[in-house]
Amino acid sequence: MGRTYFVEEAIGQYLSDLSTKLQPYVTGLLIGQCSLQRDYVIRAVRTPPKEEQKEDHIPSKLASIDEEWITTHASQVSRMLPGGLVVLGVFIISTPELSKDSQNALRKLIFSVEKSLTKRRLWKPAEEEVSDRAALQICSATKKIVCRTYDVQDPRSSAKPADWKYQSALSASWLALDCTVNVNIHIPLLATSPNHDLEKNTKNGLNRWSKQIEDSVFLINGQIKDDDTELLEGQKKLKGNTQSSTQFADVKVLTQLSQGSSHRSTATVQVCSGSINLKGAVKCRAYIHNNKPKVKEAIQALKRDIINTLSDRCEILFEDLIINEGPHKKNFEREYHVLPQRLFVPVAGSSVMLSDYKFGDEADAEIQERFVEMLDQSVQAEDIHIAEEINT
Repeated sequence: MGRTYFVEEAIGQYLSDLSTKLQPYVTGLLIGQCSLQRDYVIRAVRTPPKEEQKEDHIPSKLASIDEEWITTHASQVSRMLPGGLVVLGVFIISTPELSKDSQNALRKLIFSVEKSLTKRRLWKPAEEEVSDRAALQICSATKKIVCRTYDVQDPRSSAKPADWKYQSALSASWLALDCTVNVNIHIPLLATSPNHDLEKNTKNGLNRWSKQIEDSVFLINGQIKDDDTELLEGQKKLKGNTQSSTQFADVKVLTQLSQGSSHRSTATVQVCSGSINLKGAVKCRAYIHNNKPKVKEAIQALKRDIINTLSDRCEILFEDLIINEGPHKKNFEREYHVLPQRLFVPVAGSSVMLSDYKFGDEADAEIQERFVEMLDQSVQAEDIHIAEEINT
């Protein structure tokens, strides 16, 4: 039995519109949520054209697909996904002449995208995690759809058939879990650390902190719930409502202060030349499907959002510093940098919101431009919801 992908109906129209553009092929990403029983696809996003391709100059052979460009796009998009949403796979729409090569191209892309996304993650996949990713092939002439999956944990994995089923209002009443996490992370910079490698040290510090988040206790609406209970147990389900309506759950995160007497701790003395302090309150959010979700699925999605949102912001800040100040700046007096703030933007016909980050001096127009480029979505300025106060 292959996997079944339940797909937001609007995606069918989006892919159909892409296939009418007179190009030999179009590639893109599938965004959604995995669960043990079934997978949900709530967005498809075409790969943005490169500057030099804006003049309709697209190579006509699949061998010349720009793998690096597609994996960079996947990394950028994954930053814009709240907890629970992932890049679920890759699609290609091609002319009949290219259909033979399409499957090989898709297989290659799926493994490259997964490798690039895994490299950035600070969390480990769970044992029973779904590791199948979708390869969707569409013929631009006949509109025929072929969906297959590859197991990204197995480099020798061969294609397995999968079902692709459209459904209306698929994510119209998903549950959102919201929490605010107060962050106060102290990261020592070792005197032996070459060249004050701030980015590397920050990542190591965040790695230690992410383990704390993994071990935290999560209260959902003030209660501790058993991992295997149903998240919506005892709640009225919204029936027959196709308008998007979010049910919110408020989550509190309790981090453990110490590891208790059963863990012996050994103190290490290290010579430091400085330290990094990350302080502030971050807004975290995860979305979960409404097909009898388990508590552990929801908590896992939220944990990953907490870890991702902080590591992504640090990455964005370092990229910004390199662009604006150059990589050779060595003035390590006391400095304050404000990490970018989180914002959320609604998805039409869905209760799910996508996420992004903005620096204080960034205009709405820049965010709108980024949504069009990265997610092929136009956003009204009034739909941009800033979720946080300015944090240092």
